[in-house]
Amino acid sequence: MAKITLGLASPHSPQVSTKPEQWHLHRERDIANAELGFAERAAAAPAWIEAELTPERFAEKDRHCQEAIATLADRLAAANPDVVLVIGDDQKELFREDCVPAIAIFTGDEAVDLAPGPRVLEHPSIELAAWARHGELPEKYPIDGPLARFLAATLTQDGFDIATLVKQHPRRPLGHAFTFVRRRLMDLKRPPIPMVPIMLNTFYPPNQPTPARCYALGRALRRAVDAFGPQRNVAIVASGGLSHFVVDEALDHRVLAGLIDHKPDLLTSIPLEKLESGSSEIRNWIVVAGACENFEVEVVDYVAAYRSRALTGCGMGFASWRAPAA
Repeated sequence: MAKITLGLASPHSPQVSTKPEQWHLHRERDIANAELGFAERAAAAPAWIEAELTPERFAEKDRHCQEAIATLADRLAAANPDVVLVIGDDQKELFREDCVPAIAIFTGDEAVDLAPGPRVLEHPSIELAAWARHGELPEKYPIDGPLARFLAATLTQDGFDIATLVKQHPRRPLGHAFTFVRRRLMDLKRPPIPMVPIMLNTFYPPNQPTPARCYALGRALRRAVDAFGPQRNVAIVASGGLSHFVVDEALDHRVLAGLIDHKPDLLTSIPLEKLESGSSEIRNWIVVAGACENFEVEVVDYVAAYRSRALTGCGMGFASWRAPAA
């Protein structure tokens, strides 16, 4: 029978895939983001932030992030899973204004990481991290179709309304939440591990799942995997988070405490207004926490990666869950 044996969580922010001497470009993108109120935030900056913005601190924080990603990649390789369930959000990649489901599962047998087209409208800070999102040539991603279809049917019977995709739009790429897992956590010298992309609408109102619904979804996923008859060694990965584009260390440490102390109430009661913008990807972590609620948890590292006086940046959290010994 199938069994989840490993859980992982990692940010997929462009900042984690650009060199520290290039972080200033992300700051420039923040300044241009009218929704952040950059000037007002910078004017109210605490005195301590200056010490966080030196080249030396950027380099130190980047080293921690790269070592944490390498640790997660090593653990994924050591687990040697037959399939990886990736919990991620689609940011107008497969889904556009024509349809934005709250929860969707790719149930076909193959997806494709499309080679990037012209990126003339993208900010240079995004361009520099493109290598962690897409290859220069299309790459086929094997999908465990039988498991994906079983999960979609079983979750529906369990009370979740699941949208399904058998194939992708020919001009729309698989989202970076999923390609990041392939390009940064899997060995690119080897064929990709079969995947089941499970997409949450974390970003776009009005149909974002609540934290409590996300935790319940994780529990239901574990039950569904357990009920799948064929043998599968299953890993589950949360892609994205933690707080960004303004770093909220209190929120991040609340999430990490909920994991370490096995206190789901700390996760399910997070106010919805805290889960906006990039911080909305914390929902992906909550799903994995629900799926791995009885596992041993380790926070591999946490890096408050500030990049400006306005406290913009990304709360880089890295975590792993290990199934208890039988």
